[in-house]
Amino acid sequence: MNTTIDSLTLDVPDVDAARSFYARAFDLGDRLHFRTADAETSGFRGFTLSLVVSQPANVHALIDAAVAAGATVIKPVSKSLWGVGGTIQAPDGTIWKVATSAKKDTAAPSRTVDEIILLLGAADVVASKTFYADRGIPVGKSFGRSYVQFDTGSGPIGLGLYRHASLAKDAGVPAEGSGSHRITVNGVLGAAVDPDGFVWAPVAVTA
Repeated sequence: MNTTIDSLTLDVPDVDAARSFYARAFDLGDRLHFRTADAETSGFRGFTLSLVVSQPANVHALIDAAVAAGATVIKPVSKSLWGVGGTIQAPDGTIWKVATSAKKDTAAPSRTVDEIILLLGAADVVASKTFYADRGIPVGKSFGRSYVQFDTGSGPIGLGLYRHASLAKDAGVPAEGSGSHRITVNGVLGAAVDPDGFVWAPVAVTA
């Protein structure tokens, strides 16, 4: 059975530099691809990527590795009611959140990632949910016009929708932005563009 999302392709100014950064920071293997692109973009790109891990020590390990590799801290690692997390921006501009729902460590620190989640900022969550549901991606959880989590099966990358302004607030950046999202989603939709301009492709685009 095909998974919903096989991998993601990031448009970056320097493919070799991006490969080096992500290998040192997160080591996500073939779940990330890179392509040189000169598409104009400014401000918030309308999406975030989250790395879900099993314990706080792993959050620190991944954030520390990313910063050492050249990332910028947007939100330092901190505790909250839901768990522990922090947010960084990669040198290519992509915003990454690393989080766990666990409050305590149960093992030695590692950079093991349990799940990658792509959150897309939607101008109209209901309309975007309908777009994906009509194309065969089942809804797992839905909270009205605020948030949708899709059931992406056993695939390596999860998919969710969040109101654009709310997603920017959660990321810790201004909501304003324009131009290319600089990401392509490689998965079951094949060649498609969703209501918010996010591009899907049938196979990974590699440099």
